[in-house]
Amino acid sequence: MHKKGFKYKFYLFVKRSFDLISSGLFLIVFSWLYLILAIAVKVSDKGPVFYKHKRVGKNGKEIFIIKFRSMKVNADKIEDILTEKQLEEYRREYKIDDDPRITKLGLFLRKTSLDELPNIWSIFKGDLSVIGPRPLIKEEIEEKYGKDAKKLLSVKPGMIGWWAANGRSNKTYKSGERQKMELYYVDNCSFKLDLKIIFKTIVAVFKREGAK
Repeated sequence: MHKKGFKYKFYLFVKRSFDLISSGLFLIVFSWLYLILAIAVKVSDKGPVFYKHKRVGKNGKEIFIIKFRSMKVNADKIEDILTEKQLEEYRREYKIDDDPRITKLGLFLRKTSLDELPNIWSIFKGDLSVIGPRPLIKEEIEEKYGKDAKKLLSVKPGMIGWWAANGRSNKTYKSGERQKMELYYVDNCSFKLDLKIIFKTIVAVFKREGAK
């Protein structure tokens, strides 16, 4: 889809309308679930309910991602917690398997993607879209995307996306598959692809595929 034509602008208008309406309704209908999860996080591990992290949004805009906290307090001090092997994996993929920083409740939240529910507010505000590339930190974009960084940031990042819907933990930076899949969405975003991502994400959540 040509990104300067009327068709693309209409697509963006409809997409933003969908983001606004769906996120607004979700926040109202599932307000009770947010309360239950907040209490559960607080009771299970004495610390903040939410985790806030700086990311890069569309066209380089600084945004903040908010999640229900799934890691132990002070989990950002990775050098004090992770082994050398785990540090190496984290620096390569910006995530690790069997992360020792994750709490027991946090593991459940991640497996079910419930930890990401606070991002619905970010969608309502307009920082995120329901569908788009994963929101990343500045260093990750520069290191993993290089000359394609500007292209990646030409669309709004999303809560779910083409890479995330296709077994995200199995498509790595090292293999180059993750970058290809995120950039594929940027080049081919459309109503049809968005619907396909929604369907695949629903299936993946029920099968608990990819989330670690």
